[in-house]
Amino acid sequence: MQSHAQGTLTDAAMNAQFDAAVKDTLRRFEEAGETVVTDGEQRKSSFATYPLTGLTNLAGGGVTIPFVDGHTRQLPVITGGPFRYGAYAASYLTAAKPFTTHPLKQAVISASALSLLYPQGGIAGYEQAAFIKDLIAEAVKDLRLALDAGAQVVQIDFTEARLSLKLDPSGGLLQQFVDLNNQVLEHFTAAERTKLGVHTCPGGDHDSTHSADIPYAQLLPTLFKLRVGNFYVQLASEQDRPSVLKMLGELASPERRIFVGVTDPCTSKVETEQEVEQRVLEAAKYIRPEYLGTTDDCGFSPFGDDTSTSRDTAFAKIAARVAGTARASKTLGV
Repeated sequence: MQSHAQGTLTDAAMNAQFDAAVKDTLRRFEEAGETVVTDGEQRKSSFATYPLTGLTNLAGGGVTIPFVDGHTRQLPVITGGPFRYGAYAASYLTAAKPFTTHPLKQAVISASALSLLYPQGGIAGYEQAAFIKDLIAEAVKDLRLALDAGAQVVQIDFTEARLSLKLDPSGGLLQQFVDLNNQVLEHFTAAERTKLGVHTCPGGDHDSTHSADIPYAQLLPTLFKLRVGNFYVQLASEQDRPSVLKMLGELASPERRIFVGVTDPCTSKVETEQEVEQRVLEAAKYIRPEYLGTTDDCGFSPFGDDTSTSRDTAFAKIAARVAGTARASKTLGV
């Protein structure tokens, strides 16, 4: 991507690199025993910024996100309207389809994360209300195109949820974010929302987090107001899993399936099948098995320049998750 931006790599050469990375990712998922696979976001510079691909109405100086190890990530700001995505997630799904016969899951960025692109000082001739209207329309389109392209499930990445409580401990910003995302979700039927989900975590970049010190008790009641059928919750790296599981058990329902994190991408230690099995069985004490699923805590490389976790380590963890979940399923009889 850097070489392409510098003009030393052609479009064709870059796309060949993308294809090779996607093929390798899908092959490794299948070898690990995954039944629903993803392209690993191999074509994205980051999980959050793919809609900005090719846009020219951007400038630096946006919201800065500090991580506990001292590094930061900074969003750009838009300089004018109307706001339109430069790329939609369905394009990645379509590009991955020829390389697998398995169902595909697709990740998209939340409308609330992209709402942070609007500068605090405003934009002459493009009021924030007009931007939000455009943003909602584009976020709806992103989800709709992914479903129409045949995604088995679409996951909305909402890592800024927990971070918002650090920025605004009153919870007002979190409620605004949830309300905005629900304005997007109201464009989908109840049946369609069973194929939509939301992911929450305290961040995971270069093996560091941005909001792990925020208790889940402050987040979960508001998070579960989102009108989706699936919740993907970081949990393997939580210090007090039982208290979080208790809350999740109370929030689970036939309309809400909860996928608990059982592997930690922020550590190089590969979990064993037995460790994963025990984490699933622990979760099943609080969440009815029919409402329960497993996931990884976060992405292994949410930003394209994050090489803190090798591909071999990532897929060893994934293989352990699949095998450990199967062991637990057998024990639980589901």
